[in-house]
Amino acid sequence: MANSNSTSLTAKRPQLTSEGLGASISAVAHDEFGEPREGHIAAERALTIYLDKREILTLMTLGSQPELLVLGWLKNQNLISDISEVESVQIDWEVEAAVITTRGGVDGLEKKLEHRTVTTGCGQGTMFGRLMDSLDQIKIPKVTVKQSQIYGLLDSLNQHNEVYRKAGAVHGCALCHGTEILSFVEDVGRHNAVDTIAGYMWLEDVSGGDKWFYTTGRLTSEMVIKVAQMGIPVLLSRSGATQMGLELAQQLGVVLIARAKGKHFLVYQGADQIVYDAPPKQIKSGN
Repeated sequence: MANSNSTSLTAKRPQLTSEGLGASISAVAHDEFGEPREGHIAAERALTIYLDKREILTLMTLGSQPELLVLGWLKNQNLISDISEVESVQIDWEVEAAVITTRGGVDGLEKKLEHRTVTTGCGQGTMFGRLMDSLDQIKIPKVTVKQSQIYGLLDSLNQHNEVYRKAGAVHGCALCHGTEILSFVEDVGRHNAVDTIAGYMWLEDVSGGDKWFYTTGRLTSEMVIKVAQMGIPVLLSRSGATQMGLELAQQLGVVLIARAKGKHFLVYQGADQIVYDAPPKQIKSGN
């Protein structure tokens, strides 16, 4: 007999195409001596989202995991809260379109689309609806963060950033459990990378309460909001934080760790949740 939970999960999963493309393309540049050098540059493709035949907006993306990107974008915009309401996501690169079909339409779509905020995301992200009004409903678990775990995770992350090492010009985001990297995504903008991971979590019903989120980009209000929506209590980056990002992290209870690289990090929010368990000699030897 089939497991009822797995049957239910399969039944509610939307139909997805599989139209991921290569994240980089070959290109020739001339170096400082005028010599031609063949290398790679990051791909950048336009993908226009259509929701029940209505054009919503155009994203610029690498295009490596477009179906998950679109799902995560849909979830993080609070346009749809239950994945069973999504019938299908179809990507057609010939017309640069992502077509979302729902089972019964989106309640209050016009009102949700009235308010539009252009964020500080690379390439400029866009957030629809009054997401700030719903932040009080988000409950983030309070967790303990070990210094040794931060170091272990940073070591694990050194094995990733494949597109960045090859071509540059991208940001990376990772969903982490302990020092394990569950999903690592690179894209031309950090908002795309976080949406792709959100799409993965939504599709696979992955909870965020015991996870950490890593990004190579700035810790802005947009990043904090999206991570909080995913229920993730710890957000860290090799980059810095913005004022609104910090204020929202304080409001929502998200541990905010910036400038995390090697053996160095700065905790801007949640310092009382850090356990400093790494021996001083280990820290010095790693510098």
